[in-house]
Amino acid sequence: MSFSIVVDHVSFGWPDGTKVLDGLDAAFPAGRTGLIGVNGSGKSTLLKIIARELAPRSGSVSVSGEVGYLPQNLPLGASRTVSDLLEISRTRAALHAIERGDVAEEHFTAVGDDWDVEERARAELDRLGLDHIGLDRTVGTLSGGETIMVALAAQLLKRPEVLLLDEPTNNLDLDARERLYAAVAAWQGVLVVVSHDRTLLELVDQIAELREGVVRMYGGNLSDYEEQIAAEQEAAARTVRTAEGEVRRQQRELVEARIRIDKNLRNGRKAFENKKVPKIVANGLKRKAQVSAGRQRNLHLEKLGEARDRLSEAEQAVRDDAEIRIELPGTEVPAGRTVLTLPLDPPPGRAGAAEGPGERAVRTAVLETLVVRGPERIALLGPNGSGKTTLLKRIVEQGAHVPVGYLPQRLDLLDDELSVVDNVRAVAPSASVNEVRARLARFLFRGERANQAAGTLSGGERFRATLAALLSAEPPPQLLLLDEPTNNLDMASVRQLAQALSAYRGALIVAGHDLPFLETLGITRRLRQDREDGLAES
Repeated sequence: MSFSIVVDHVSFGWPDGTKVLDGLDAAFPAGRTGLIGVNGSGKSTLLKIIARELAPRSGSVSVSGEVGYLPQNLPLGASRTVSDLLEISRTRAALHAIERGDVAEEHFTAVGDDWDVEERARAELDRLGLDHIGLDRTVGTLSGGETIMVALAAQLLKRPEVLLLDEPTNNLDLDARERLYAAVAAWQGVLVVVSHDRTLLELVDQIAELREGVVRMYGGNLSDYEEQIAAEQEAAARTVRTAEGEVRRQQRELVEARIRIDKNLRNGRKAFENKKVPKIVANGLKRKAQVSAGRQRNLHLEKLGEARDRLSEAEQAVRDDAEIRIELPGTEVPAGRTVLTLPLDPPPGRAGAAEGPGERAVRTAVLETLVVRGPERIALLGPNGSGKTTLLKRIVEQGAHVPVGYLPQRLDLLDDELSVVDNVRAVAPSASVNEVRARLARFLFRGERANQAAGTLSGGERFRATLAALLSAEPPPQLLLLDEPTNNLDMASVRQLAQALSAYRGALIVAGHDLPFLETLGITRRLRQDREDGLAES
C-alpha cells in the first residue's frame, strides 16, 4: 500500500517541558481517515506538524502533494474580510485594477491563471450555504459557524491533494453540517479529519486512533472501529480472567508446596530426635531436604512471578480511559423562582410595522422578554449567525437575579500566561492550593499537568480547564450559560459532561447543534433564535 503521509519517529514538546509526542510513527493512506483519541493525546499537534505549522523536535514528516489545513482555532482578525480569509484579496485587487484600465505587469503576475477567482470563490461559498455572505464582509460580523465554513471554502478553493480538518463541525448548525458532510463525502483526494462528530466519522474509509503515543489503523468507519474495539476488549477481558485464574492456581501450589516442605522437615527432626537414624545421616538428610525445599520454593515463586507478569500484560490490553468527574455546585434553585428577566429587541423589520393577515399569529410566538425560572433547562437553537452567542453575551452583560456562569464558544476566559492552577485560583481566591489541585484532579489535571501554562493546552484540555474555573468561581453559578459546550470534547468526555449537567440543580441555557447531547440533558424548554423573527418558543 502506498502512503500519502508518512510520520517517521516524530517527537514534540512545548517549551515548558510538556511532552506531547515521543518517537511517533504513522502512515496515512489515500482516502478519508478519521483521527480519533482522548483529549490531550496529541491529535491537533500531529495535524499541525503535518501541515508544517509546528516543527518537530526530532523525526520527519513526508507528504505527497500540496496540503490544505483547517485548524480548530482559526487565527482571526475582526477587520479582515471574507476575501482575506479566502486568501484571494491580492488577486481580486489586481483583477479590479486591470478592469479599471491599469495594465501594469505586476497586476497580471498577481492574477496568473486565476481570472475566474471571484466566480470560483462565490461558487464554493454558495455550495456551502454562504450565498448571503459577500466577499468584502468583515470577519468580525460572522458567526463562529460561518467563519468555519468560509475557512473550509478557502481550503476547497486551493484544491490541495491533502486536506487536514481539525474538528470542522464545531459551531456548525444542522444545515451547515449537512453541507460539510456532503463536501467530505465528495472529496477525492487524501483527507485526515480530527472529530468527535459521529455522523462525520461514519463517512471515512479508515480510523486512526492515537492512544498512549501510538497510532493504530482500523479499516472502515466509526461503527466498524467500535465493533473491532469491542471484540478486542472482550478477548482482553477473557485473557485477564484466565491470567487471574493462573495466578490463583500458582499461589495455591506455592502454599501447598510450603506445607509439604515444612512437613518433611518436621518428620526429619522427629526421626533424629527418636534416634531412628545416626546423627551424621540425619544431618545429611537435613541438608538435602533444605536444598530441595529451596529449589521447590524458587520454582513455585518463579512460576507465580511469570503468572503475575502475564496478568499485568493482559490488564494493559484492557482499556481504562480516564474521564472527567465533574462536581457541579450544589446550588439548588427553587422551582418557579425567577432567575432572569431580559427585555429583547424587536425583530428586524417588525418594530412599528403594521400587522397584516397572519402576522398577529407569528407575532405572538416571538418573545418580547426572556424570562427564565429555576431550575429550567433551556436549549437555545437556531442557524449560524442568528444571534445565539450575542444573546448569551447580553445576559452576561446585563446580569441576572442570580450568579451567572458563562462558557463561551472560543474558551477565551483563561489567561494563557498563567498555569491551570493559577487560572482557577484567580476566580476562587478563598480556596487553598490543595483544594484547587483536588478540584483540578477531577478534570484530569493531576500533578505537573496542573502547572501547565494555559496557552499550551489542547482544545479539549482548554475546555476542561475553563469548565473547572467556571464551576470553581465564587459565588458558584446558579444560572449556567453554555455556548456549544461539546465542541472540543472527546466522546467519553461528552458523555460525562451530559451526566454531570443532568444532575445540576440550577437553571441552564445551552446553545448548540449537538442534538444527541441536548437530548440527554432533560431539556424542559426549547427556544429558537432567528435572524429575522427574533427569539421564539420552538
